[in-house]
Amino acid sequence: MMNGGSGMMSGGMVGFGFIVLILLVLIVLVLVWMFRPSTKHSSRTKSGTALERLDQRLANGEISEEEYDRLKRKINDH
Repeated sequence: MMNGGSGMMSGGMVGFGFIVLILLVLIVLVLVWMFRPSTKHSSRTKSGTALERLDQRLANGEISEEEYDRLKRKINDH
């Protein structure tokens, strides 16, 4: 009778340990997801894209070199 009771107890503890392990993994995954670097909000990405568009506008003849220089300084200041 004691053997059956202790077997039940250890089985319950293993199940509880498994649930705790799953919860810890879920917490770690949520934290990693929350703190991962986001490319959408990166200022480096924004300025890189803005400079690419500015370069393209100059290449297409849409803006003068003076306007290009003025806008490039403005982008780099932010």
